[in-house]
Amino acid sequence: MHASKGDRLVMHGRVVGAHDRVVEIVEVLGPDGTPPFRVRAENGHETIMSPGPDTSVDHRKSGDSL
Repeated sequence: MHASKGDRLVMHGRVVGAHDRVVEIVEVLGPDGTPPFRVRAENGHETIMSPGPDTSVDHRKSGDSL
């Protein structure tokens, strides 16, 4: 998985009725765009994460519309 600052990570719901969660990458901590990433959720919470197989990268930047 490769990503850049400003990309979004989409963590897909794993059970029926669970919504996808989306976070914005604010810093790439691994070499060459690889995990771990410092991410920020919509509520402002920041954490460091290494995404699992149920996560995809949305390469649209934070200023782009969905």
